[in-house]
Amino acid sequence: MSLFHDLFFGFGIAFQPINLLTCFIGVFIGTLIGVLPGIGPVGAMSLLLPVTFGMSPVSGVIMLAGIFYGSMYGGSTTSILVNIPGEAASVVTCLDGYQMALKGRAGPALGIAAFGSFIAGTLGIVGLMLVANPLAEFALKFGPPEYFSLMLLGLSILIYLTQGSILRGFAMAALGVFLSLIGQDINEGIPRFTFGLRGLIDGVGLVPLVMGLFGISEVLLNLEAVAERIVVKTGVKHLLPTKEDWKRSAKPIGRGTLIGFFLGVLPGGGSIISTFISYALEKKFSKHPEEFGHGAIEGVAGPESANNAASSSGFIPLFSLGIPSNVITALLLGALMIHGLRPGPLMITEHPEVFWGTVASMYLGNIMLLVLNLPLIGIWVKVLKIPYRTLFPLILLFCLLGSYSLGANVFDIYVMLAFGLIGYVLRKLGYEAAPLVMAFVLSPLMEQSLFQALLLSDGSPTVFVTRPISLASLLIALALIVSAIVPSFQKRRKEIVTEE
Repeated sequence: MSLFHDLFFGFGIAFQPINLLTCFIGVFIGTLIGVLPGIGPVGAMSLLLPVTFGMSPVSGVIMLAGIFYGSMYGGSTTSILVNIPGEAASVVTCLDGYQMALKGRAGPALGIAAFGSFIAGTLGIVGLMLVANPLAEFALKFGPPEYFSLMLLGLSILIYLTQGSILRGFAMAALGVFLSLIGQDINEGIPRFTFGLRGLIDGVGLVPLVMGLFGISEVLLNLEAVAERIVVKTGVKHLLPTKEDWKRSAKPIGRGTLIGFFLGVLPGGGSIISTFISYALEKKFSKHPEEFGHGAIEGVAGPESANNAASSSGFIPLFSLGIPSNVITALLLGALMIHGLRPGPLMITEHPEVFWGTVASMYLGNIMLLVLNLPLIGIWVKVLKIPYRTLFPLILLFCLLGSYSLGANVFDIYVMLAFGLIGYVLRKLGYEAAPLVMAFVLSPLMEQSLFQALLLSDGSPTVFVTRPISLASLLIALALIVSAIVPSFQKRRKEIVTEE
């Protein structure tokens, strides 16, 4: 009964006019970002993060969450009509969605993608609602030693966040840890690693960092890329799938939802991995596997359901434990911390309006997305024709305004531009930005927990291995690190990267 009371409370928050507006803005921008290739949800959230600082915490999180799961919807439109994924999780949709469009079945492909996303997203929210609270109650047993070990586990999970070399991933994580140390020492309050620059006394800001790494570098990379976008000209008709389409898609939607939900909870880009697993599973179960890659509707329904279920379940470790499962939830973690909130077991009890308001808004957001994606297909097709030379100056303008408006500090603009160039060079050399951002966000929490744990134990490090939960987290982290050097794991990992 308490669950329904909490959900009713959440809908009271979500139906407030300002929160309804921010939810709509979030899912609309998310759909738009998903439709436009080359930006992605991380870049969009980085650009709009400063906008949320003038809002209440719940309104800001509702908008950022809407961008996240809204981009999962919009990405399918680009994949089906242009054969270019709007974001990484829509790569698999290109395989059969575009082939269906070439055969004049773009309408049913877009329709089943939208309905599958709605069903999976809604079921994923139900799972979030059922799992997050009990997990948070268990996490109330955590003290500073448990939190330190948990954060260390979060850093070790970076093995699964990197698509390429594990060593490069850890190098980026080490850079993220170093950047988080710039500023004032949390124990003594003295400046460290500021190199005599007054602008670094308060540390490197999250907003200039992510805007540079994902906004500016994305512009530079796309300006040198030659990508011809040819929109399918067969017309988009009959958006509602037929009975035969539903018959073939029902089980893939169900299986994709389960796969996406469970993999979304696990760290390391569950929405991407779950789509590949869903596609492979549907091809295995299909009575006509030869149709896959030539326009099989199951190849659209399963993966699209998987990535939307994963986007919902990714909020479970964020809200319950304060641990981001991917770079997008790491940005959400940073946004909550800037608003003065610390995600974790206490947040659900101390700030229920944020958790339950966000959960309820996700139900409303899924309904909004269904309305946005089907009737407005014609508008999204026109959006696809926007030239890059028009789009990227606007992104640069957003980056400049966002960095400066945060603290009216010109130094933040210099920081953003510097990280834009650094991000561009690193990505050209094959280094990924996601581990850096995740380590940058987690490190201050880990450092604070380390100091508190050592104070409680009079400086004895044995406190981390004498407490069961802390010891279990450390053992899991050790197992992950050891697995990274096992040849069979490395071989399988290379196979997955090659397939992607």
